[in-house]
Amino acid sequence: MAQLPPGIRFITSFSRDQWYRAFIFSLTFLLYASFHLSRKPISIVKGELHKHCASQVELDSYKEYAAQIQPVKKPFNASQCGWEPFDKSNYKQLLGALDYSFLCAYAVGMYLSGLIGERLPIRYYLTGGMLASGLFTAMFGLGYFYNVHNLWFYIMAQIANGLVQTTGWPSVVTCIGNWFGKGRRGLIMGVWNSHTSVGNILGSLIAAYWVSTCWGLSFVVPGVVVAVMGVVCFLFLIEHPKDVSCSCTPSSSSKTFLNGASRCRIQMPTLNAKENGKPQDPELQHLLTDSENCSVSLSSTGEGRHGTSAISFLGALKIPGVVEFSLCLLFAKLVSYTFLFWLPLYITNVEHLDAKRAGDLSTLFDVGGIFGGILAGLISDRLEKRASTCGMMLLLAAPTLYMFSAVSKMGLEATVVMLLISGALVNGPYALITTAVSADLGTHKSLKGNARALSTVTAIIDGTGSVGAALGPLLAGLISPSGWNNVFYMLMVADACALLLLLRLIQKELQCHADHTLFKEH
Repeated sequence: MAQLPPGIRFITSFSRDQWYRAFIFSLTFLLYASFHLSRKPISIVKGELHKHCASQVELDSYKEYAAQIQPVKKPFNASQCGWEPFDKSNYKQLLGALDYSFLCAYAVGMYLSGLIGERLPIRYYLTGGMLASGLFTAMFGLGYFYNVHNLWFYIMAQIANGLVQTTGWPSVVTCIGNWFGKGRRGLIMGVWNSHTSVGNILGSLIAAYWVSTCWGLSFVVPGVVVAVMGVVCFLFLIEHPKDVSCSCTPSSSSKTFLNGASRCRIQMPTLNAKENGKPQDPELQHLLTDSENCSVSLSSTGEGRHGTSAISFLGALKIPGVVEFSLCLLFAKLVSYTFLFWLPLYITNVEHLDAKRAGDLSTLFDVGGIFGGILAGLISDRLEKRASTCGMMLLLAAPTLYMFSAVSKMGLEATVVMLLISGALVNGPYALITTAVSADLGTHKSLKGNARALSTVTAIIDGTGSVGAALGPLLAGLISPSGWNNVFYMLMVADACALLLLLRLIQKELQCHADHTLFKEH
């Protein structure tokens, strides 16, 4: 009998369940990457919507002179300072209004999205959101081709896009939570969450390719990509492993217990206390234990999906840790989204680069974010401390931002290094909270197997974070006219606030670790 080819041996070395999980992992990665791909163009195009030009007096003189020589009818925009109405001196406030309109709509819609998503099939809900998002993303770009100079047209496009994009995050996190148990969840979701940075990078490259020649395509092309991925979602997304007769957990229960033993360590003294009749501290449960596997988050009889009523908004808030992590994410996301929407313009002003080169350079921040998210997940799994991992990175992020503001004025090489480091430290806590922490809290022990709560918990955490995402770019637009240094001071204060909100949870984790150490000694 002939030996099987190496490729076939590789394929058959994995089980059917493993191939399905790899497929869902890759599909949800690409689906949400396309969402972020469509959010990035606005930050790249800002440098084209408003260009640095001569003073208004000189410009008026030039227009009068040009009109005397030969009346020229430009095809789209007569202004030499950019695209009307963003060619005025208050352009930073107008561009900030675009960011604010999108992010406010996103924040408000996110709270509703989780509640709606629990009551609808994920595949249909996500598909509809992606098709609508593609439409409204392209709509912004059509303003270029149809010579639209009305500010409200662009604001309404941003508001509509912000609302429909809220369908994405609760849906993909619920789906990935259904397919993967808690073993090594931090690392798995740290890798998976790099879709955010990958989408930002691809969005920057696509938008930068057309920004100087036809910026309308910087929106139309990403819009088409999102819509196409919506069709792919409809055709291929599998919401739950039971839909294709896959097992609930990636491995058997005994093996899961052994692999998760290190993550159960902090629970051992608590369990022992329970056996002795002592009450268990409910807040210690929120320290993201792994004593329960997929059978907790997904009822083996299917009741977790269909027989259990959806959790209420207030009920989700009562889960230990939800409020603290939600408020922490508010400030962490404020910092991250300020970079997302304003970094290319900052690079243009400081490094004096054109919009395309500034957009390409800004992708290094997202490259750093990929490594930061993976590192945060790996460390949190190893230390068994989600809050402490976030706190450590936030503590390092504040001084790093100060160094970035100072070093970025020294030359391009220094800017490259600081972009990578800042991206890792800023996006690390943001990535960990929105993925592993949200999934852990959404399958919390107190929910008694109600897997439908995951969508609501995820929406609450990310929705609260989106409030910060809306405030960050708005504050940057208001503060930046007084100097970019003041923007960085604002970001450092936000990081400090995020750290302060986690102190109680960090203390709980450290106390739990001390109790466990004392228990082992006895």
